[in-house]
Amino acid sequence: MKPRIAVLGCGYWGGNHIRTLKSLGALHAVSDVDSARAERFAGEHGCIALTPDELFARDDVDAIVMALPPQFHADFAVRAVEAGKDVLVEKPIALTVPDAERAVKAARDNGRVFMTGHVLRFHPAFEGLKALVDKGELGDVGYIHSHRLGLGKFHAENDALWDLAPHDLSMILAITGTAPIEVRGEGAAVLNHLSDFAHLHMRFPNGLRGHLFASRLNPYRERRLTVVGTKGMAVFDDVEPQERKLALYRHAVWQDEGQWTSTMNEPTYIPIENAMPLTRELEHFIHCIQTRQEPRTGAEEALGVLRILTAGTVTHD
Repeated sequence: MKPRIAVLGCGYWGGNHIRTLKSLGALHAVSDVDSARAERFAGEHGCIALTPDELFARDDVDAIVMALPPQFHADFAVRAVEAGKDVLVEKPIALTVPDAERAVKAARDNGRVFMTGHVLRFHPAFEGLKALVDKGELGDVGYIHSHRLGLGKFHAENDALWDLAPHDLSMILAITGTAPIEVRGEGAAVLNHLSDFAHLHMRFPNGLRGHLFASRLNPYRERRLTVVGTKGMAVFDDVEPQERKLALYRHAVWQDEGQWTSTMNEPTYIPIENAMPLTRELEHFIHCIQTRQEPRTGAEEALGVLRILTAGTVTHD
C-alpha cells in the first residue's frame, strides 16, 4: 500500500511536489493557509483540500511534505510528528540550529521519519559523481568547490547563502562523509541588509578543503560542483545538457627532476540515467515510510548543513 501523503504549502515548489506525488499515486491531500489556492490544486489533481489544523488531525494522512517559508518549518514539523505523521521538510528545515534540533528531537521521540528536501542528492549526475569518488577513480580527494549563481530569487528572510547553498553543502557532506572542523564565511549585501553574494571556506579533518560561492545577483547561471583528486577531477554541471552533465578529467600532475609537469586530457562524459531528481527523492521518501529506514537525507545531514550555514553567515547593518 502506498502511504497517503499530503503537501503543506501550495507555492511554486509545493506545486512541484503535488504534481510528482500525483504521478506516483501517493497524493492524498493538499493544504495551504490560502484555502482557495488549496482548493484549486485539489480540484486539478483529484485530492482533498484541508486546512493546516485539519491536516494534523486527520487519521487518513500518513505523511506530510512541507514546502513552506523556512521560518515556519520547525513549528509545523513538530506538530506533524507529534500527530504521528512522517515528514519531508524542504530546505532549510529551520532558520536556527536550536529550532532545527527541536524538530529533529520531536521526530525521534515520536518514532517518525524525518527527511530533508536536499533534492540534488538524488540527481543521477551527482550519484554518478559520488560513485566515481567511492570507487577511487579520482584518487584521494583534496579539494571540492561549488558555484551556484544566478539572478533571484529574493526572499525577505533568506540571504543568498541560506537560499542557494544547502543543496551544495548536502552534496559536499555526502562526499566528505564528515563535518568541517573550520568554516569561514564572507558576504556582500548590495540590495539591502542580506548577503546577495556569499563565500564559504571549509576545512575538513583529513585536510580536505572546500569552497562554495553562491550569488543571487549574477548575470549568468552557473550550477557546478567540482571534485579534485590525485588521479583525476570530476565536474557535475547542471547547466549542461543531459549527455554532458557529468565530466571526468584524467589530468595528471607530477614532479620530474624537481620540476612540476602535467598533461591535460579531453573530458570523458559519464552516461547517467535520464530521471527527475524530485521523482527519485519522493520515491525514496515513500520507501522510507514503508520500510522505516533512515533517509539518505535524514536529520543528521539536515543539522550538519544548518550548522555550516550558521557558522558561515555574515550579517550586515
